[in-house]
Amino acid sequence: MKSHFNYPLFFLTVILTGFSFLFLSCLSSAASLQRFGNTNYYLFHQILSGLIPGIIAGFVAYKISLKFIKKWAPLLVILNILALFAVFIPGIGSRAGGASRWIKIGFMTFQPSEFLKITAILYLSAWIASKLAETSSSEWKAIATKNYHNAIHVLAPFLVFLGLISSALILQKDASTLGVVTITLFVLYFYAKTPVWHTLVILFLGIVSLLLMIKFEPYRFDRLLIFLHPSQDPLGKGLQLRQSLISLGSGGFFGKGLGMSAEKFFLPESMTDSIFAIIGEELGMIGCLALIACFILFFWMGIKIAQNSHDKFSKMTALGITFWISFQAFINMASVAGIFPLAGIPLPFFSSGGSHLVVELIGIGLLLNISKNTT
Repeated sequence: MKSHFNYPLFFLTVILTGFSFLFLSCLSSAASLQRFGNTNYYLFHQILSGLIPGIIAGFVAYKISLKFIKKWAPLLVILNILALFAVFIPGIGSRAGGASRWIKIGFMTFQPSEFLKITAILYLSAWIASKLAETSSSEWKAIATKNYHNAIHVLAPFLVFLGLISSALILQKDASTLGVVTITLFVLYFYAKTPVWHTLVILFLGIVSLLLMIKFEPYRFDRLLIFLHPSQDPLGKGLQLRQSLISLGSGGFFGKGLGMSAEKFFLPESMTDSIFAIIGEELGMIGCLALIACFILFFWMGIKIAQNSHDKFSKMTALGITFWISFQAFINMASVAGIFPLAGIPLPFFSSGGSHLVVELIGIGLLLNISKNTT
């Protein structure tokens, strides 16, 4: 089997990442100057905390053996889960905005929940691939008729895994990351051709969990109300959505030009969760459509890699990474545009923040690794 490098995916990633840094340098200059006395603080921080370690980690993910990754996937996810709970340990965990989601070691700060997006995919892919390897395809289908076997050996371990990571993320009040991770894992579980009743059980438990989360954390219900009634409380709870829509609308067809946004001074989270609104203001509808087209192209490339993979672990890993990045991008852009409740998740490659960029570049490295030995 001939090994080859996936240049289209590589160059698409270079374009997305390169433009994100160009855009961030223009967007963050005023805030950097005001808070730190120089115009490049946020840009350099993103380079040092995200780009450089992301390139290194992505290269390692590209070069390392997939069999090695599959073997050690359980240990990776265990370490990641331990890190999720370690954020609550005084002296190790770091708080910001009323939430404990970060670990600080020396001068380095990272967000374990971001790394869960990749380690959970690797673990579930390895686990299901191992399950399938234990039986032939006909035996796997036959097992589907044995409800007791499925409930004990397949569905129960999956629900326990979901429950463990969900409890950590709920304690961190990070429902948005929880949604991205659980939906991605659900897609992979469904892709493994598990029985339909499993899907129904998981959906039912998911809806019940969501209702309980809304009941015990009223701010989530507030986000839903603001989504349904955008004009409600425009200077309070509805401020972010209101300013996002103003920013998007003021860009028109061609935009105001790079660095010419006025809303970046008023829009909450303009460099992180709401950065797509500033893209719309500065680059207009043309820029927004171009960015959406890039993510659609990425989705198509990732699905092709998954389809052409020769083993179940590679197929599921490629599908998981592709769905996660594409889904997160869609949710971010849709929430900023007011067609989905505000989610509070970063726009892949673009939002300021080192942890998510490192993880996304690791995901790209794994996709390139998988694709280099596909036909």
